Amino acid sequence: MNKKDILELKRRFKKDACTFTRLCGCYVDADRNKVTTFGETFLNLEDEEFYKYLEIAKKVLSGTIGNNILELEFPTAEEAPGGRQQFLMGLRESALKSDELMDAFYDLVIENYSYVGNYLILVFHDAYDVMTKTSDNNKLDESEEVYEYLLCAICPVSLSKAGLGYREDENRIGPRIRDWVVGVPDTGFVFPAFTDRSTDIHSVMFYTRDTKTPHAEFMEAGLGCGSKFTATEQKLTFQSIVKEVIGEDDEKSEALFLDIQDNLNDLIPVTEDETAEPEPVPVTLDTISSVLSESGVSEEQAAVIGKNYEDVFGEEVPVAENLVDPKLLEVNAKRKERLELVQQVENLKQQLEETRALPVEESEDGEDVPAVKTYDVILRVKPEKVGQIHSQMIDGKKCLVIPMEEDEHAAVNGVNTTV
Repeated sequence: MNKKDILELKRRFKKDACTFTRLCGCYVDADRNKVTTFGETFLNLEDEEFYKYLEIAKKVLSGTIGNNILELEFPTAEEAPGGRQQFLMGLRESALKSDELMDAFYDLVIENYSYVGNYLILVFHDAYDVMTKTSDNNKLDESEEVYEYLLCAICPVSLSKAGLGYREDENRIGPRIRDWVVGVPDTGFVFPAFTDRSTDIHSVMFYTRDTKTPHAEFMEAGLGCGSKFTATEQKLTFQSIVKEVIGEDDEKSEALFLDIQDNLNDLIPVTEDETAEPEPVPVTLDTISSVLSESGVSEEQAAVIGKNYEDVFGEEVPVAENLVDPKLLEVNAKRKERLELVQQVENLKQQLEETRALPVEESEDGEDVPAVKTYDVILRVKPEKVGQIHSQMIDGKKCLVIPMEEDEHAAVNGVNTTV
């Protein structure tokens, strides 16, 4: 499942390209009772309803893959008679025209969808004639296959806010009538999945608006698939694992955590082509151990973090991008800039103290001035180079040797030079 596949479906959700054949729905109250059900031929809807329902359908294909949209796979047992996948296959084949199957589906959702309040279950049926594409993405006038699928959207229904309005029948300003309003989808799915422009009956595309707390209970009991972490859940869970071990109440712990974020960010590949999607980098147990070591985490702490990491994520290994918080990277950049400024001030203070400590001598006008000590050679190098400088006898002369890498440059008396 990739972004292009999602966009290909979503682009068709407009008046002149939409091919939805049927729409069915069930309004459920807070006590989990079916208030009303309905079924309509989609293209027969009035324009106002038509566009509103299209907006809802589009939302189920919105957001980021791996965060708002998860690809869930059916276990083998669910593809056997009586399994969830087999039930959805039958619902698709009925084209939503079987009242008995629709009632069974509504019951399935109501029993396995945990929500406090009223909500609306909507199910769309579509048959998309997938056209063959050439290598340069031009469509040919011939069909590869017909992708027949169901799109389900579960939308909260809430009472509109109280307010004042013009009451036309009474010709006065008065309290506005409060209505039950259908909101944007909270949860949804598309079955079968649309993968590499083809039908994948072994998978379902699951949608969640809230990436922090998706309805895992519906993934498992409703669809019969194993639950899956969203990218947001992976990030927050990883942060919790690390902070639980290294702490988070002091400056040292915070700096250590921010350095871990920086080193994880270095794993994310950067592509010059903005249109190309970089290959995600999985953060295995070995990778996380290396990152922790590079960040200065002790071996004992790294061992605990590694074990918890493996216990929580198991085979569902996160990719580096999902564990990095861009806001924390900005915080760390500012922290490093602040530390650098502090270091510069300390260096200036030290130079000032050294100047004050120089011996004094009397000038021609009788005033005491610091004695200036002259040197034949003065070096200024980066702090990390100091430890590499050593003396060596070359051709009978004592020389200072400064190792240089191929990508390093030098300046002599302010003039760039090659060595």
